Amino acid sequence: MHDTMQRLFRYKAWANDELLTSLARLGGDSPITGLAIKALSHSYIVDRIFAAHVRRQAHAYTSANSTQMPALEDLSADIRKVDREYIDYVSTLDSDLLAERIDFVFTDGAPGRMSREEMLMHVITHGIGHRGQVSAVMLLNALPVAKDGLTTYLHEAEASTRGRAAA
Repeated sequence: MHDTMQRLFRYKAWANDELLTSLARLGGDSPITGLAIKALSHSYIVDRIFAAHVRRQAHAYTSANSTQMPALEDLSADIRKVDREYIDYVSTLDSDLLAERIDFVFTDGAPGRMSREEMLMHVITHGIGHRGQVSAVMLLNALPVAKDGLTTYLHEAEASTRGRAAA
């Protein structure tokens, strides 16, 4: 599972980068940009919350949503930074650490207990859902969507092992 976790977080970083690059091309005047910032800001906050949980650290978030939306450039830099941090973090984990159950408190005050692996999988799947929301809005507005598929990522990132020339 360790190798899979590393691969999934590299995929997450790649998919986020593809979407953020596509959004930057739209410019700040696009109505899509505001909606995307709202969804991706929420996803970023959840990433930060769970980064604290898996490390058994406190965080300052009282909600998974921000009252003030950041500029796309700032949010993009923050997302790319947290993606790099997750890639580095999962590379340090072994099967015992992945299986370790951790008690924490959700932002609504409810108690939680999940394995580190479950929390990391939540971060992966949660981000996929919100990138999908943004992509759906782009499609509805006849805009090209960013590459997001795991199969696309694998064939680009691991081209030589999949019978393809490197891109």
